Amino acid sequence: MTEPTVGAAPVAATTYPCAGCGARLEFAPGTTGMTCPYCGFHQEISAGDRQIREIAFTDLATLARKPVGSIGKYVFVCQRCAARTETDETASVCQFCAAPLVIDAAASGQIVPEGVLPFDLDRGAVRDAMRKWTSSRWFAPRALKKVTETESMKSTYVPHWTFDSSTVSDYTGERGEYYYVTESYTDDDGNQRTREVRRTRWHRARGTVSRAFDDVLVPGSTVLPGKKLDDLAPWPLEASEPYQPEFLAGHFALRYDVEPEPGFDEARNRMAPVIEGDCRADIGGDEQRVEHVDTRHNAVTFKLMLLPVWIACYVYAGRNWQILVNGRTGEVHGERPYSKGKIALAVILALIVIAVVIFLVAGHGGGSNHHASTSTHHRRT
Repeated sequence: MTEPTVGAAPVAATTYPCAGCGARLEFAPGTTGMTCPYCGFHQEISAGDRQIREIAFTDLATLARKPVGSIGKYVFVCQRCAARTETDETASVCQFCAAPLVIDAAASGQIVPEGVLPFDLDRGAVRDAMRKWTSSRWFAPRALKKVTETESMKSTYVPHWTFDSSTVSDYTGERGEYYYVTESYTDDDGNQRTREVRRTRWHRARGTVSRAFDDVLVPGSTVLPGKKLDDLAPWPLEASEPYQPEFLAGHFALRYDVEPEPGFDEARNRMAPVIEGDCRADIGGDEQRVEHVDTRHNAVTFKLMLLPVWIACYVYAGRNWQILVNGRTGEVHGERPYSKGKIALAVILALIVIAVVIFLVAGHGGGSNHHASTSTHHRRT
């Protein structure tokens, strides 16, 4: 065991020595066990009897936790080389000997994760996914093709909250129904004509809709942009495993800095458009106006999940660019530079094409006019 500290309070962390050569074991993506990167010794992760639980939101006050702002950096003392590693991650590696370091979640000062979605893509598979992504980027500089040889690529578990809620929503609004009237008008030649014009007749509407939401995901960390994390969805949460620290060995894991209370506020924001859609469907008609929705959330539950993300960073034109890869599905989203030269060339080519088209159209039109005038002159003769 190693002895890190949270602020001044010591907590325990774990390393995983290899039974084959004494080096270290790391969780091997795509498997259900840990493997030694040196001798290849493999050890399965015991499933145990732990289950992924849904925690009642009303029980939140009874959970052992500290406010996120009061938790300092963890200080890991490596069992293998005695080096000290200071970090705000719950899983890291020794900065000197690269031994995996995983904190005891129960002593971290935070809510213990209920589940983890293990990495399925190893480093090679991530390079393949990024290679496909870079090859499909239009107007990208040639340097982008080398992103697969990026300076840094970290396999990182990112905390997410999931929320379940049975909602009942009372709404008020209006239902619009189309009808048609005949309208007279004068055309450009001064002729009186008629046409059918669509109008909308509005009726007051009110009602109640209900929906059961399951596993509404909200990022629990602000270290990575929330929009980018959302873009990595969907996540196959059905493949999640009950949390065990062995899944984190050899990888990194962020601790959450978004408490579950504001997390649920965001979850409600994400549920709101779905509920409004239910209200519109219930109103019916040809158009709908939803004026007010009053939603009650019942039987709310939540849990903390760790989801796998490969984080790649590269430098181009003096700027750091970040790419995120879903460690389970290979979905890639990230920042990319644009080649000014390629864009300028594309603009020039487009202008050339437009000029050629205009020339051909003008030439064709000119020939037709000349033919028409010649025919007219022949008739006069």
